[in-house]
Amino acid sequence: MTSAATPPATTPAHPHILLVEDDEVIREATRMALERYGFPVSTAADGLEGLEAFHTVRPDLILLDVMLPLLDGVGLCRRIREESQLPILMMSARTDPVDVVSGLEAGADDYVVKPFESAVLVARIRTVLRRVRVVPTAVDAPTTADAPAAVGSPLPEVPAPAPSPAVRSFDGMRVDTDSMEVHVHGRLVPLTPTELRLLLEFTAAPGIVLERSTLLERVWDYDWGADTRVVDVHVQRLRAKIGADRIETVRGFGYKLRRPS
Repeated sequence: MTSAATPPATTPAHPHILLVEDDEVIREATRMALERYGFPVSTAADGLEGLEAFHTVRPDLILLDVMLPLLDGVGLCRRIREESQLPILMMSARTDPVDVVSGLEAGADDYVVKPFESAVLVARIRTVLRRVRVVPTAVDAPTTADAPAAVGSPLPEVPAPAPSPAVRSFDGMRVDTDSMEVHVHGRLVPLTPTELRLLLEFTAAPGIVLERSTLLERVWDYDWGADTRVVDVHVQRLRAKIGADRIETVRGFGYKLRRPS
């Protein structure tokens, strides 16, 4: 595994990838392929090593095999999701629907089936990373209002913030498209980049039915008939976070966000 003490330098154009794969041949071939495309890569051979690398290497994306020793990919994905909304792309040689859905339900953003072309894998990675760019990094910088007043000076008057057209409100849910934060009844709800992109599509067209193919194209950048289970599982995960009754299933078509009552 790449040394955790000196992780490769990354730039927005070359994000750092953590590859967790137990098969040495596949691991090394995938690592070399990604590095040829300019991605710095750290590797781990099992789930526990992958969890340690997640904490020490601080990658920009995790490429994670489903079948891993010590801690399988689904379990590792769940452990990571307890701490981070980092993009996760699952890999699997098994196309059983249960395996695919289990990985997505654990928090993966997407999955690829082995064997795969390196160009296809890189395209999926770049697509997932593009979703992250809708979420700015939060920086706790002091503001003028936070700065302490000089001794003996009057307290500064802080004007009330003007209503922002970027804020979308729906029956106790508040979606701020500037800060990319979602609050439900005043509580901040952490969403993965993919979940947030999905919610933005729904809140931009409340009451309008969005077909699965439309969501695949807009959120996942798929312009072909991809696996719609990706959409269904992400809608399920989104419902669990913002409220099960907010997104309505329209059988045979897709989903829609209920209009505010």
